[in-house]
Amino acid sequence: MTAIHVSIPVRTLEDFDETLRFNQSRSAKITALIQAELNGTLQTTIADSSTRQLMAALHARDDVDLLMKSLLLQVLTNPL
Repeated sequence: MTAIHVSIPVRTLEDFDETLRFNQSRSAKITALIQAELNGTLQTTIADSSTRQLMAALHARDDVDLLMKSLLLQVLTNPL
């Protein structure tokens, strides 16, 4: 193992941390993602999405009514 330093946006890190289960480490998940990318097996499922990503996807859909879109937008624009 070797330690590395990377710079990513704070919001991206916060979203990434939301995808981690209680007993998962960042390093292990990042290692698995890099390995999957190198193997060409990187696949994501809806379960891998953060709550904010799911809400943003719902907001972008055409089949979501305007009231729901308004509520989603309200939540998404408020800082956590």
